[in-house]
Amino acid sequence: MKNNTASSINISEWKGQDIVSFQEDLQQKVKGNISEKSFYSYFKNTPKKLPRIDILNLLAKYCDFENWNDFKINHSPQSSKKGSKNKFSLQWIWIVCTFTAIIFIAYLFIPNENTFKFCFIDPDRNVPITKTPLTITILNNSESPFYIKSDSTGCFTWKTKDKFVHFIVQSPYHKTDTIYRTTSQKDLENIQVQTDDYALMLHYYANGKIEDWKNRKNELSKLIANDATIFQVLPYGLGIEVYEKNKFIELLTTPTESLKNIEIIASQKINGKIVKLKFKVKS
Repeated sequence: MKNNTASSINISEWKGQDIVSFQEDLQQKVKGNISEKSFYSYFKNTPKKLPRIDILNLLAKYCDFENWNDFKINHSPQSSKKGSKNKFSLQWIWIVCTFTAIIFIAYLFIPNENTFKFCFIDPDRNVPITKTPLTITILNNSESPFYIKSDSTGCFTWKTKDKFVHFIVQSPYHKTDTIYRTTSQKDLENIQVQTDDYALMLHYYANGKIEDWKNRKNELSKLIANDATIFQVLPYGLGIEVYEKNKFIELLTTPTESLKNIEIIASQKINGKIVKLKFKVKS
């Protein structure tokens, strides 16, 4: 509100340009972004649970706190009871000693945590993959899968009591790979992730500056199978819209403002041709 004019001081009443201004201010200050879908889910409604921790950390940094825990500590209500300053009374010392003993005994029987760190490398350029966050699905033991993203350096860290880590790495522009590592191997490892050239090429077509529109159509026609299944994911859970090949190519070869916002979500190919494609138009 210091740097922007909003239609209301109540964030739940924001819409349109108010949301865009907030997203731009967030990106400029903490180099992060909250999708319009998340904004509607958590700010314009009364959610049953808090957002993901990465969103909470982002908002806390935006408010000049180190992270979400720092925010909670600084906003916890202070006790006003008399005698609260006497923290080192004999009773408290006894409690602290008891808990210390319990923790020490528990430590002897609880397995130590193992820390794994991986950085993902583009094998063609031999540099970290930083422009496209990779999705990591942890598959350890019988627990439910746990989903995290690679960070801005193209790496991720995983702590577990298990002596191994088992995960799947994937992104819209890279080939899916399954990794299994044990503690007997080095804690820090660079893993090469192969680029999905077809998905990446299609991404370049949708977002690149190509002057020769006729040549672009010909290349797209060769890349996409005639019977390809193509559909657009509509915003706010409104469903999908199915596209024919020619209609989709026309969408990608018409220089409109919406063309700049096309994002390929997933693609599938057979014999070198794309047979299934899912995309969305970012608002």
